[in-house]
Amino acid sequence: MSYATVNPASGETLRTFPEWNAAELETALSQAAAAAPRWAATPIAERCRLLSRAGEILRARRDELAALITLEMGKLASEARDEIEKCARGCDYYAEHAAAFVADEVITSDAGRSFVTYQALGTVLAVMPWNFPLWQVFRFAAPALAAGNTGLLKHASNVPQCALAIERVFIEAGFPAGVFRTLMIAAAQVEGVIADPRVHAVTLTGSEPAGRKVAAAAGAHLKKSVLELGGSDPFIVLDDADLEPTVQVAVQSRFQNAGQSCIAAKRFIVVAAIADEFLTRLQIAVEKLEAGDPAQIATTLAPMARADLRDELHQQVQASIARGALPICGCRPLPGDGYYYAASLLDRVVSGMPAFDEELFGPVAAVIRVHDEAEALRVANASRFGLSGSIWTRDKARGERLARQVQAGACFVNGLVKSDPRLPFGGVKASGYGRELSYHGLREFVNAKTVWVK
Repeated sequence: MSYATVNPASGETLRTFPEWNAAELETALSQAAAAAPRWAATPIAERCRLLSRAGEILRARRDELAALITLEMGKLASEARDEIEKCARGCDYYAEHAAAFVADEVITSDAGRSFVTYQALGTVLAVMPWNFPLWQVFRFAAPALAAGNTGLLKHASNVPQCALAIERVFIEAGFPAGVFRTLMIAAAQVEGVIADPRVHAVTLTGSEPAGRKVAAAAGAHLKKSVLELGGSDPFIVLDDADLEPTVQVAVQSRFQNAGQSCIAAKRFIVVAAIADEFLTRLQIAVEKLEAGDPAQIATTLAPMARADLRDELHQQVQASIARGALPICGCRPLPGDGYYYAASLLDRVVSGMPAFDEELFGPVAAVIRVHDEAEALRVANASRFGLSGSIWTRDKARGERLARQVQAGACFVNGLVKSDPRLPFGGVKASGYGRELSYHGLREFVNAKTVWVK
């Protein structure tokens, strides 16, 4: 299937791009292989200077790039602009800190001198999703390139112009030819690229099935892999929560990007004593969301990215209702052009329903009622996913104690779950393994080499 720009707000196909043939792919792989040793030998100060320049270009072209995101995957214009700024901040962060992250680490041993030196692995393949079409790429590329690796991007087929725009940013910033290439290849070709000896590692952000395939391919060739997969994040509301800010963030966390975020709150686990009040407040806020053209400032609910994703979400919602979930509002596709789904709220969700057991990747909030704190924690952990979560309570010590017990790669207390270049990001269980961002993310794709001198 060719790469295509299909406007989610109208369903109109605007542009198509042919997939590469074998010769085009070979050219890109050869360029990356030729560039890798030269790029690794480039002083890190120069690598960071170019990364800083990429950040400047992102800011200069913010509105243009944001409009491209809105066009291809339907993100609200304001959210798309925020995404571009976040990419620029990521470039800034690694431009400033990468040198320290790869500096030799002297360790006292029985040697006259011993240390760990952090060296680039080579070429890293990134298989990236459409939902944050620039940020997902830059949160891989900024640390990987700063560390001295070259990068190959296989982007989602519905955001081809975003993929090509990212490559242009790096070219304009002055990165040498072959250091970062976008591969316009089919998903079926990914396994072959992983197997190629000129590729040394792979990172994927995407679905659980895609992660299993990539992990299997990488494992078969003994290559490093990092996987950031799906999530069904718990949003735990305890009986002492301040409901006004809690509901405000609940709506933001569930419905931004039309609910199409791996770290969106998906299971709202609420202690029974305040469940009715929380649900009433949440319903009022959800029903105020206005679907419409994502390019218009008045729109507060974007379309979903593709028709098949909307249809799959509706099937999950209907199956949950059939098994006893109560539809409070929404729970239906919206009529007219585009891939819109009503802002939706389900109550009385329990285990055995898709709204509990599966990831709902769209604008649907599922409320799960529990008796107390202990049951809230048990329900939060009763998921095969473990990406992130949040806890809402006026007692910060209580929140921190419970956060340590949530089975996830991150847990926020009284705050919106988000990725931050300063903090490691990733999951456990079926949400994947490895980390992005922080120095942890940079060091995923380096060789921590011990040097021992008598």
